[in-house]
Amino acid sequence: MTPQAIAHYRINAKLGAGGMGEVYRATDTKLGREVAIKIIPDTFARDSDRLARFTREAQVLASLNHPNIAAIYGVEERALVMELVEGESLQGPMPFDDAWKIASQIAAALEYAHERGIVHRDLKPANIKVTPDGIVKLLDFGLAKALSDQPGAAGSVENSPTLTMNATQLGVILGTAAYMAPEQAKGKIVDKRADIWAFGVVLYELLTGERLFEGEDVSDTLAQVLTKQPDLDRVPVKARRLLGECLQKDPKLRLRDIGDAGRLLDEKPMPAASQPPRFNYGWLTAAVMAVVTLGLGFFAFRRTPPERQTLRYTIATPENTTSIHSLAISPDGHLVAIAAAVNGKRQLWLRALDALQGQLMPGTEDATNPFWSPDSRYIGFFAEGKLKKIAASGGPPQSLCPAPTGRGGSWNRDGIIVFSPDAGAALQRVSVDGGVPADVIRNEGMAHFPIFLPDGRHFLYVLSQSSPDRKGVYRASLDGKENLRILADDSSVAFAAGRLLFIRDNTLLTQSFNDASGRLTGEVLPVAEGVSYSLNNIYVTASETGVLLYESGGLGGGENNQMAWYDRGGRLLGAVGAPGRVFDPAISPDEKSVAFQRGADVWLRDLARGAEQRLTADGSINSVPFWAPDGGRVAFNSNRGEGVFNLYQKAANGSGKDELLLATPYNKGVDQWSRDGQFVVYSQADPRTKNDIWVLPMNGSAERKPVPVVRSEFDELFGQLSPDSHWIAYTSDESGQREVYVRPFPASEGQWRISITGGEQPRWRGDGKELFFVSADNKMMAVAVKAAVGPPASFEPGTPQALFEAHLTQGPVNTLFQYDVTADGKRFLLDSAGAGGSPPLTVVVNWDAGLNK
Repeated sequence: MTPQAIAHYRINAKLGAGGMGEVYRATDTKLGREVAIKIIPDTFARDSDRLARFTREAQVLASLNHPNIAAIYGVEERALVMELVEGESLQGPMPFDDAWKIASQIAAALEYAHERGIVHRDLKPANIKVTPDGIVKLLDFGLAKALSDQPGAAGSVENSPTLTMNATQLGVILGTAAYMAPEQAKGKIVDKRADIWAFGVVLYELLTGERLFEGEDVSDTLAQVLTKQPDLDRVPVKARRLLGECLQKDPKLRLRDIGDAGRLLDEKPMPAASQPPRFNYGWLTAAVMAVVTLGLGFFAFRRTPPERQTLRYTIATPENTTSIHSLAISPDGHLVAIAAAVNGKRQLWLRALDALQGQLMPGTEDATNPFWSPDSRYIGFFAEGKLKKIAASGGPPQSLCPAPTGRGGSWNRDGIIVFSPDAGAALQRVSVDGGVPADVIRNEGMAHFPIFLPDGRHFLYVLSQSSPDRKGVYRASLDGKENLRILADDSSVAFAAGRLLFIRDNTLLTQSFNDASGRLTGEVLPVAEGVSYSLNNIYVTASETGVLLYESGGLGGGENNQMAWYDRGGRLLGAVGAPGRVFDPAISPDEKSVAFQRGADVWLRDLARGAEQRLTADGSINSVPFWAPDGGRVAFNSNRGEGVFNLYQKAANGSGKDELLLATPYNKGVDQWSRDGQFVVYSQADPRTKNDIWVLPMNGSAERKPVPVVRSEFDELFGQLSPDSHWIAYTSDESGQREVYVRPFPASEGQWRISITGGEQPRWRGDGKELFFVSADNKMMAVAVKAAVGPPASFEPGTPQALFEAHLTQGPVNTLFQYDVTADGKRFLLDSAGAGGSPPLTVVVNWDAGLNK
């Protein structure tokens, strides 16, 4: 029954009911004004503790004083007296400018409350009214907490579940199903980021006229909130960036402050004025005086504006850095992300240009090729066979999609990342929220290192490993309709200040570039000498604010590493060759020579005489050499042709042509040529199953059919057959990190874990009685083993023992062997970091000033 009066408030009519009580129109007989009264349910009112807490919370809410928040006038027994708001609830669709007039006022109200530590918790269209004057009012602000512990009533998706069961405990859902944040749906404690999520859902509804999450019942709606990725294709482009930030399911990745909402719009309209403009003569007088003063100042003090000055300085890389793999400066020019190997372990480091040192970003092991979001808040990168992103402010990284050996990416303002998934011919696109990637372009050769142009629809990339008339820098479009070569140099590029930056003959050059027409104009001008480059990638990055940063030295990504012999105690026995960019050492069966990768080719070195010869020289990337057991041939992988890494072999004396062993659609890397000569073991990066281990029979038949050996939904690589070929050691991440395992070969029952706290790159001793591997903290480890073929097969690994600090240099990708061991297990040939460390990075402020002098 409708009450006649509450205290001195005369009840006039019932306005409605919801999960948090019934609302009535009433008259304040003392002040003579119309008010709204919310009467809480009987079940709540009978609990004195809850009622007392409700009163305390309501008193806090009454302190809010903002034009876009409906005011709370007082608390009576079982009732809350509030401002009566005349107006309509929100309903879309509406044009963007109209929607933003409403949304900007909602954001202003939320910002005001959030600054005071108050969260709405139940933001939805039913709690938002627009007065006839166009003023937005938020209702029920904070009542979800004030009315906590009240069971929610069943009903429609719009009104349920406004559950209020002790907001301070986990396992409880607060809010309204269609608008609650994923953490609310999981019953977790929430903060202001839940309001930011709801703001995004409401704005989507204003723009489209449709509810973003709507199921047949509450549980179905909650399931959509937790699992459905918002589709923003139906909203105007200018709102997608903002909605993408608001609707991140992980609150750590979500927009942190609603006050930043306006700046995330591609075109920020003027907010609605709460009052019609009035002509202000005082303002006019002040304006006239200002103009007069400016004019006098111009004529009295006119002079040539100060010339932009170029400033150069260096910053140190993180302490104990052995190599820089790649780097990227934020668009705002404040931060630089560096993929650096420190003590041989590569991770992302974040360095503010005005700070004295960088900070390690946890969870970014094996990171390569970082790139930034347009707002400088997130970093994309590649690691563990995936494209990932991480907030610059910290937190765990998020995997977006597979990228076996990512070769660069770029992020536009519409929430699209275009990237090179591997050293192949295709560039792909994927949402910044993750999903299934799709091809954008596919060329003959290796397409990599894309960068978006300012319009967000076109991008540049470099095509290498192709014919001379095709390789170079291309301008392409996301719709795949444009793909034109603009530069013949096969160097990756940076774009800033209307100019391209690229490498030619170890010199960093620049040329004016019209990004709208795709035309290069003017002359090519030098910027710096001796800038690092590696495998078509320049170690150069530039911001939109005129800051240029680069590494010098000529060869990046491990210039100071060196092959060297060490004994089991870690004592240096002697260097092998000069320092330089060398990887993948492989000792010949007679231990008189070593095969290795230098630059983009396979080389052989006579260990006694020191003479070296290049084994490959075809212009492609040739790497990961392994010897045949008779020492007469070397197997390796190469991306010649279509840009996919396939398996080849060549006579060790350099005679004859390279012979193709195996070609498949997926990238492969040689892991071993078995000691009995029967198999070439290799890893294959199949995007359907990650990295798997296969063997290619080498029995002399014309048709070689590869056989999978270790294949699962996890990454398996570094396959190594034992000397008798009865066992295979390998690395897998099935436990959540890379560990070394052994299983019988050919496949049968049984699997044994060798490492305990992380390990990779297993190698057998010549008699099969010991396994070596590299631990997660870069130590060389040894494990004694006892094996019986059976049946049944039995394998008894001992406890891993640390031999010495390896300080291995990580190669271009983290799927390569960086050491080998002699058959007796007494000497180790390591690709170790040099003592000189990595050179400092050069920073140039206003780098383009004075180029035309």
